[in-house]
Amino acid sequence: MPQLDFADYPPQLIWLAITFVLLYFLMSRLALPGVSRVLARRQAKIASDLEAAEKRRAEAEEALANYEKTLAEARREAQAAVKAAGDEMAKQQAQREATFAAEIGKRIREAEAQIDAAKQRALTETRNVAGEIAGSITAKLAQLTPGADQIAAAVDAVRRERA
Repeated sequence: MPQLDFADYPPQLIWLAITFVLLYFLMSRLALPGVSRVLARRQAKIASDLEAAEKRRAEAEEALANYEKTLAEARREAQAAVKAAGDEMAKQQAQREATFAAEIGKRIREAEAQIDAAKQRALTETRNVAGEIAGSITAKLAQLTPGADQIAAAVDAVRRERA
C-alpha cells in the first residue's frame, strides 16, 4: 500500500497542506459568507418574529383587559337594569295594593252603609210591626183602640228600656 510507505509521506503532506489551504480560502471566500448571510437573515427573521409575537401578545392582553372591562360594565348595567325593573315592579305592586285597599275600603264603607240602612229599615219595620201587634192586642184584650201616636210612644218607651 503506497499510502503507508514512509518515503511517500513528505509529498503527501505537501499536497495535503496545499489542498487544505486552497479549500480554506475557497470556503472562507465563497461558502462561509453565504452561510453567514443565511444565519444573519435567520437571526433577523427570528428576532422579527419574536418582536411581532410579543406585540401580538401585548395586543391580546389589552384586548382581554378591554373585554373584561366591558363585561364588568355590562354586568353592572344588567344588575342596575334588574334592580330598576324590580323597583318598578315593587312600585307598581304597591300602587296596585293601594288601589286595591282603597277599593276594598270603599266597598266596605258602602257595605256598612247598606247594612246600616237595612238595619234602620229593619228597626223601623220592627217598630211598625210592634206597633201594629200592640194595637191589635190592646184592641182585642182591652177592647180599646189606641191612637197611632199612643202606640208609637209606648213602643219607643219599651225600646228605650231594653236598649
